[in-house]
Amino acid sequence: MDSFEFNKIAGAVLATMLFVMGLNLFSGAIFARPAPKTPGYELPGASEDRSASEAQATPAAAPLPVLLAKADPKKGEALTKACSACHNFDKGGPAKAGPPLYGVVDRTVAEVPGFTYSDALKAKGGKWTFEALDHFITGPKAYASGTKMTYAGEKDPAKRADILAYLRSLSENPVPLPH
Repeated sequence: MDSFEFNKIAGAVLATMLFVMGLNLFSGAIFARPAPKTPGYELPGASEDRSASEAQATPAAAPLPVLLAKADPKKGEALTKACSACHNFDKGGPAKAGPPLYGVVDRTVAEVPGFTYSDALKAKGGKWTFEALDHFITGPKAYASGTKMTYAGEKDPAKRADILAYLRSLSENPVPLPH
């Protein structure tokens, strides 16, 4: 192959590459998307970094006994569907990634035999009262820093009350509601 033939081939390759680059720039200009106002989307529980003004604008929630008196266990059951991926709600059910939750209200914290709890939860001690469960469901990491539970938490007090009412119903002898 002589040098003229090589130059024609190299020129064709370079011209094709230049054409593809130009086409990319041209199509990028035509089909450009506007930048989003805020990048990404908000994940559940990711709004913990709210500003002080937002925190002050939030109305105070009703006390837990009032919320529990109005709570609906059926709504709570629907809200815990995602929880069933890691927790068992059946009586005598085995542990999954998380401990079984049948009879959890008024049970000793980190006591289910055969389940390995995090040191943070073992150190908490005490019983799973309505208040303790409410605090835990609000933000497991805030309740027990170092817990293995990856759930971000439920910020809505009414939904938490529904979940607590459902958990209360998972017992042969449901614990009386607080006054």
